[in-house]
Amino acid sequence: MTKQRKRFTAEQKAAIVRQHLVDRKSIADVCEEYGLQPTVFYRWQKQVFDGLTDLFEKKQGQCPTHLEEEIAALKARLARKDEVIAEITQDYIDAKKKIGER
Repeated sequence: MTKQRKRFTAEQKAAIVRQHLVDRKSIADVCEEYGLQPTVFYRWQKQVFDGLTDLFEKKQGQCPTHLEEEIAALKARLARKDEVIAEITQDYIDAKKKIGER
C-alpha cells in the first residue's frame, strides 16, 4: 500500500519552518511530527531564505506589481473615457453650429 502525499498550505509550511527557526526545535523532531522528509523541510527553508532578499530589496512605499498594473489599466481607461467625452463634445458643438447656420 502506498502512502498518499501530504499537501501543506503556505501558512502551514511557514509555521513548520518557524518551529525550527524560532522555537529552536530540531529538524528531525519537526519532520517526525509532520511526517516530512528532511529534504522537503530543507527545500522550504531555502525558499524562506531566498524570499528574504526580495523583502529587503523593495523600496519603502513601492506598490506591488499587480497594483501597479491595475493602476496603469485604470489610467488607460480614464484616458479613453476622456477621449470619448472630447469626441462627443466636438460632435455636439458641430451639430449646434449646423443648426445655427440654418
